[in-house]
Amino acid sequence: MKNESSGIIIESKDGMAKVRTSNHGDCANCGACPGAAASVVNARNPIGAKPGQHVTFEIEETNMLKAAFVVYILPLIGIFLGALIGTLIANKIGGNLKAFQIGGAVILFILSLLCVKVFDKSAGKKESIKPVIKRIL
Repeated sequence: MKNESSGIIIESKDGMAKVRTSNHGDCANCGACPGAAASVVNARNPIGAKPGQHVTFEIEETNMLKAAFVVYILPLIGIFLGALIGTLIANKIGGNLKAFQIGGAVILFILSLLCVKVFDKSAGKKESIKPVIKRIL
């Protein structure tokens, strides 16, 4: 399944384009939103859209779900497992339970953030993950 969005081309080079897209429905793709209300997406540009043109692009939903899992769920799992491992270690050696839980949670949270960073770098290199511009509006 694919998720379709629209935006304005702000740069086009070597078969790729930067598309500014709005994160809300109020502006109806006028492109006037600054800062956090707008985001820039790097998309494949097989149709040769040029800067200033309104386009639609598709993103595979499975790619969005994988990214959401890695960015949001993996750190939570890391915190939970870290606290659990901290509990097991504290019970085994007789240390301060809360300190070991917090320490384990922090360590695994940091490791999960490193995993997010690695995923981000590898995903940025894969052409199949990038959105694809489908048509000019």
